[in-house]
Amino acid sequence: MRNIKDLVLYEADRLRKYKHIDSLCRQPVDWPLIERHYADMMRVAVSIKAGKMTPSTVLRRLGSESTKNKLRFTFRELGQVTRTLFRLKYLSEPDLRRTIHAATNKSEQFNDFAKWLVFGGEGAIAESVRHWQRKVTKYNDLVANCLPKRHTAPTSLFDFVP
Repeated sequence: MRNIKDLVLYEADRLRKYKHIDSLCRQPVDWPLIERHYADMMRVAVSIKAGKMTPSTVLRRLGSESTKNKLRFTFRELGQVTRTLFRLKYLSEPDLRRTIHAATNKSEQFNDFAKWLVFGGEGAIAESVRHWQRKVTKYNDLVANCLPKRHTAPTSLFDFVP
C-alpha cells in the first residue's frame, strides 16, 4: 500500500488495546454521533435504494461545507470506520492484495491500450462539451474491446496483422 505511513486508522474502541496496530490508530471513532443519526442514515439509504433520491443528489447535499449539516459529519465518520476496516483487511490478507493488484494492472493495461488507439491529439479530447467527451470515450472503449486482447500496447498497427 502506497504511503502507508500517512494512513489514518481510527480506533474502534478506546477500552481495547491491540498489540500490533495501536501505534497506527491515531483518532477515536465518534460512535455516539453515528448512533444519534443512525435512523437518518438508514432513511437516506432506503430512499436511494427505492429510487426516490439519486446518489448524486445526496452527494451534492452532503458535499456542502456547512458546519450545520450533522448528517454529513455522520456519513464521514462512518466512512472513516469503513476505510479503516478495509485497510486492516488489506494489510492482513495477502490474497486480497494479490487480487487487487492483478485487477489494477489489468485495468491500467486496458487504459494504456485504449490511449494508444486514440487517433490524433495523443489521447487528448479536443471537445469541451461533456456529452461529446463521453461519446469519444465510449467509442474509443468500443474500438478497444473489438480488437484482439494483448498484454501490452502494440508498438505499431502492423502488430495486428496475423
